[in-house]
Amino acid sequence: QVQLVESGGGFVQPGGSLRLSCATSGFTFNNSTLAWFRQAPGKERELVAKSNSNGFLASTTYASSVRGRFTISRDKAKNTMYLQMNSLKPEDTAVYYCNLHPPIPTSWGQGTRVTVSS
Repeated sequence: QVQLVESGGGFVQPGGSLRLSCATSGFTFNNSTLAWFRQAPGKERELVAKSNSNGFLASTTYASSVRGRFTISRDKAKNTMYLQMNSLKPEDTAVYYCNLHPPIPTSWGQGTRVTVSS
């Protein structure tokens, strides 16, 4: 059973940083494409960053709105994925979720809330 648990969200001022974590289990981490998504109030859930892996090589893609500010990474030893978020803006305020990509509908977790405000 695929399990994904997000953590690391919080309240931060504009320009600040946060690192989100996604602890995973129930699938082959090294060979899976994983992604971070977010859903802002009143908006659809959107893809933020994606990490493709074939076990040896990894590639990443980012939404244009976060490229250059966010970095997705993964720790194979811990089966954990991260999202380092720098230079945060108020428009980054959302609940952040991790999932495989394409996402498994039944595997959405509670998410972790990020609020960027002065």
